Amino acid sequence: MAQPYSSTAAVPPGLEYLSQIDQILVHQKIELLEAIIGFETNNQYEIKNSLGQKIFHAKENTDCCTRNICGPLRSFDLQITDNFDQEVIHLIRPYRCTSCCCPCCLQEMEVQSPPGNTIGYVKQDWHVFRPMFSIYDMSKTKVLSIEGPMCAISCCGDVDFDVTGKDGHPVGRISKQWTGLIKESLTDTDNFGINFPMDLDVRMKAVLLGACFLIDFMFFESTGDSGQRCSVFG
Repeated sequence: MAQPYSSTAAVPPGLEYLSQIDQILVHQKIELLEAIIGFETNNQYEIKNSLGQKIFHAKENTDCCTRNICGPLRSFDLQITDNFDQEVIHLIRPYRCTSCCCPCCLQEMEVQSPPGNTIGYVKQDWHVFRPMFSIYDMSKTKVLSIEGPMCAISCCGDVDFDVTGKDGHPVGRISKQWTGLIKESLTDTDNFGINFPMDLDVRMKAVLLGACFLIDFMFFESTGDSGQRCSVFG
């Protein structure tokens, strides 16, 4: 039986392959300049299926000053292209300051596919101790929820952000995967795994992919221990 959040509407061009999979792997590329001197460069990611085959490429588009002055809080556009270098998903994150003490300036992201056509939103929910997010469709109807651990620290193990449906039952997971002590200490390049129901609307699969990037920037972007922060400070 199809999930209540599945859809029979036309699939946005370029997202057809997402209807055939229930897992995505996201690997951030190591930038040598950033690793050597700490100069923040535009993030780049390879997005693969469970067999390790590349299906998309993602690249941040942010100016130098914004990257190095605003750090992980920076606004950005992120372009996701297919293997033919055609942009299929566009992510927009506005600048938001951070606070754990009041429900204002919460993080959010708009997801477009194709570019210019909004298919959903990721919005942070205020919580003192845990990372909490809501996934909305194009009409701003809440579809899914994401709940992270009390302390989002990657220490010799994966960090899991559970995805639940409207009824509160688990339907998937976004996991920041442990990549080893040396890599975790010296760089901010991260690997993620995203799991979701096979029959989830491909638009919501794309929005969950956007949520993965937002989580990366919020909790794992800074190099070394400074980037692995307890969520109360995120």
